[in-house]
Amino acid sequence: MASVVWQKLISWDQQLFEKINTDWTNSLFDTIMPFLRNSLVWAPVYIFLLFFILLNFKKKGLWWIIFFISTIALADMTGNYVFKHGFERLRPCNDPDFFDHVRLLLKHCGSGYSFTSNHAANHFGMATFFFVTLGPVLKKWVWIGIVWAFAIAYAQVYVGVHYPFDVLGGGLLGTAFGITMGSMFNKQFGFAIFDK
Repeated sequence: MASVVWQKLISWDQQLFEKINTDWTNSLFDTIMPFLRNSLVWAPVYIFLLFFILLNFKKKGLWWIIFFISTIALADMTGNYVFKHGFERLRPCNDPDFFDHVRLLLKHCGSGYSFTSNHAANHFGMATFFFVTLGPVLKKWVWIGIVWAFAIAYAQVYVGVHYPFDVLGGGLLGTAFGITMGSMFNKQFGFAIFDK
């Protein structure tokens, strides 16, 4: 029974992958999505965020940065060492039984395992931590981080390097760490950390 349910889930995952990667495509997304998932593209945003925190919240902002970086590190290491090496699921573009269903938009597929997506875990971890800790300060602007994380997660499937369940698992993992670390930060420091 369990194997039948598992096979059904895998089948749904592959069908949804084909919809996103092959059917729901256009030339604009073909250009944007590989660019969107490139971590180096976002480096200026990360640097700006760190400077924003330091400049606006002074020395106490260092604690925010420490918790923020810890969130990313925990999501990344858990995704890699617990899930990827635990499940050892092949990426769709590396799976010999599925490769012919993949429209790969990158120069190479990547050598790591597929479940969970560390791109999704890291970005949802960042976005959720940002949301939990800065929500009362930045109000509706914190939603930009969540939309951004969704876009990057979607791009992993669109370009052909992850299945939808990979990014869902990564998103949930990152969200869990974002909530946990954000709550710990708020409990330890409260929003007084942002006093000038």
